[in-house]
Amino acid sequence: MKQPKILAFVMAGGEGARLSPLTAYNSKPSLPFGSRYRIVDFVLSNLLNSGIQSIYMLVQYKSQSLIEHVRKAWVVSPMRNEEFVTVVPPQMMSGGDWFQGTADAVYQNINLIQLHNPDLVVVFGADHIYRMDLQQMVDFHLERAADATVAALPVPIAEASSFGVIHADHAGRVNEFQEKPANPPPMPSDPTRAYASMGNYLFDAKVLVKALKEAHERGEHDFGHHVLPKLKDTHRVFAYDFATNKVPGVKPYEEQAYWRDVGTRDAYFYAHQDLLGEQPRFDMFNPQWRIFSSNYQGPVARLMDAQIKNSVVAAGSMVRQAKITNTIIRREVIIEDDVEIEDCLIQEYVHIKRGARLRRAIIGGYNVIEAGTRIGYDLEEDRKKYVVTQGGITVVGPQEVTATMQAFSE
Repeated sequence: MKQPKILAFVMAGGEGARLSPLTAYNSKPSLPFGSRYRIVDFVLSNLLNSGIQSIYMLVQYKSQSLIEHVRKAWVVSPMRNEEFVTVVPPQMMSGGDWFQGTADAVYQNINLIQLHNPDLVVVFGADHIYRMDLQQMVDFHLERAADATVAALPVPIAEASSFGVIHADHAGRVNEFQEKPANPPPMPSDPTRAYASMGNYLFDAKVLVKALKEAHERGEHDFGHHVLPKLKDTHRVFAYDFATNKVPGVKPYEEQAYWRDVGTRDAYFYAHQDLLGEQPRFDMFNPQWRIFSSNYQGPVARLMDAQIKNSVVAAGSMVRQAKITNTIIRREVIIEDDVEIEDCLIQEYVHIKRGARLRRAIIGGYNVIEAGTRIGYDLEEDRKKYVVTQGGITVVGPQEVTATMQAFSE
């Protein structure tokens, strides 16, 4: 069978208000994740690893950091016109509005679909942590002669009310979309679980263009709320079970269908904890399905007389006589003597001075934690200065405790 021509749109315009103050300078997709990545790197890596190399990234809020990251890290092939990752801000070619929703964002760039004339169009979000072989979803779509396919994550019935839920038959054809239903319909193959929409879609290109034009005429702007619920009544719309997706190199001890929406501060924190341990839920080391990112040119980390347990220390960092447990430390962090850090996420270019104590905290980039500071030990006191989440995580926003201004385009 001839391989279809595929064009991808990555929806990277998320404001990330629920992640404030971490998103004070960055959009949600450009937030750091793990020791050296950004959230957007996961969807881009999945696309490239799946052989989809024509990618437009649609940006909107606080996009400069993301634009700089793509410029430095995501040059795919300057020799082949069909291999690119290109950032597209709102063009306002059909009016003066910013993107009003996911469908409107693609509608405002419908000329790009017409320019490339693809067979299929992928529309994926940029703010989730996961590995996925999209070719398997494409095969599913083609085998069923689908007009649209929605990636669906099986979740326990008790948790499904927090999601947009898909009701599908045994063949996967969608009967109904329900937004956060009180009584979620179960999967046809498992009464204990329901299909949650992952916000990732695959369309026949001609069907998509027609549906976008009709939605625009109706004043409708969103795929999940408007376009797909109407499309299922007139076209073949299917749910693709993400749990069936098999990515090479995933270890037996990993959570096999790992997918996290890191849209809240607590979810962001706990997804980082999933990276730690000898047998992590999500193992970042997978040579068969790499997560790509920027090529940092600095030195390796230096550890002087440190005691480090179940932690990751990124390049360019220096740790003196400190105790670090269950913590991820990004690049060029300086940690002085007699510092104790437990269950934390320390973002880049942070300086933690002598005698500081940090526990269950996220420290945003470019901060200076002064000598003797205590964070995470008295949450009532922390609330007077910082944000404390429902889960009891203290969050210090980027540049919140330093007068030094740095460029966030690194």
